[in-house]
Amino acid sequence: MENENKSNIGSYKNLIVYKKTVLIYKITHYFCTTYLDSKDRTVDQMIQAARSGKQNIVEGCSAGKKSLKSKDFLINVAKSSLKELLEDYEDFLNIHNHRQWENNSVEKIKMRELASNSQNDELISDIVKNRPPEVIANIAIVLINQADYLFYKFQQKIGKEWNNKSP
Repeated sequence: MENENKSNIGSYKNLIVYKKTVLIYKITHYFCTTYLDSKDRTVDQMIQAARSGKQNIVEGCSAGKKSLKSKDFLINVAKSSLKELLEDYEDFLNIHNHRQWENNSVEKIKMRELASNSQNDELISDIVKNRPPEVIANIAIVLINQADYLFYKFQQKIGKEWNNKSP
């Protein structure tokens, strides 16, 4: 994973997983403020879950300079927040009788490929602004699943760092 090696693991802005969560937050904010009723509690919950996914990386990397246990805990909180957000997007699709992209669907395959390069984040942000809510929800689901994998890889690196510090 580019920029996620041991020498800069504390520099959160270089982390691909952080960049992915920033994009998820932007998309979620746009989705919620554009397509959901502002009086619906889900709006605040989704935006806060997306924000937590991003902010806990910042806090975890800062805390990790002193405690790898704190870092791992906060990264896990970030990951859990995005799992909650994933469920909200899936609920949106189910409640409104929209199709969730299947793993082998052309849309999902293309979005996975596009989103696998963080240099495409601005392009994805622009694409979202021209799509209906069910497409945006599916795009967010793809991004959240990618972030989940990146969190897993990041936590593996934290574990290795932890093992290297043990006597």
